[in-house]
Amino acid sequence: MAYDKFTVLSSTAVPLPIENVDTDQIIPARFLKATKREGFGDNLFRDWRYNPDNSPKEDFVLNNPLYRGKILVGGRNFGSGSSREHAAWAVYDCGFRCVVSSFFADIFKNNCLNVGVLPVQVSDIFAEEIFKAIYDDASTELVIDLAAQSITISSTNSQESFDINNYKKQNMLNGFDDIDYLQNIKEDIRIFAENTPL
Repeated sequence: MAYDKFTVLSSTAVPLPIENVDTDQIIPARFLKATKREGFGDNLFRDWRYNPDNSPKEDFVLNNPLYRGKILVGGRNFGSGSSREHAAWAVYDCGFRCVVSSFFADIFKNNCLNVGVLPVQVSDIFAEEIFKAIYDDASTELVIDLAAQSITISSTNSQESFDINNYKKQNMLNGFDDIDYLQNIKEDIRIFAENTPL
């Protein structure tokens, strides 16, 4: 399944400064029955977002109209716990195209990269700068430049670089998942197979 190309994303952000957010908090296990990737966004952070009677919890950030955007800024150790792909699906389906944190669980990070969500790992100090900028002004935008591997706080021009696996970077720049990548090089694969003795 191809995704939109990710080149430069400029967006306001939703702050969630909670550490050790695990995948069961991102998408509770009772919602894992579906196998298609649609519909999970409605249940992103379900137990934090809604009361038992399904009414929104007013004090949860996703229910606060002040904070909107395609970037979710999480606390340290975001995406820990079980390896469920559904957590990344829920983040994507809710409209986020980037998650920023000072540390990600590896499996969650890779699951995000596989579904078109860019995980941007920053230093603890820069993460604090981001939270401060958002709380000072909710209209502050973050600028994520994937080609340059940089993240900039628009209101302060403070910038930091981030690391990403080059294969995943090229896939995101082209809007490819792993299958799209193989389809794109199928002629190279055919030529290699024809010229490689068994």
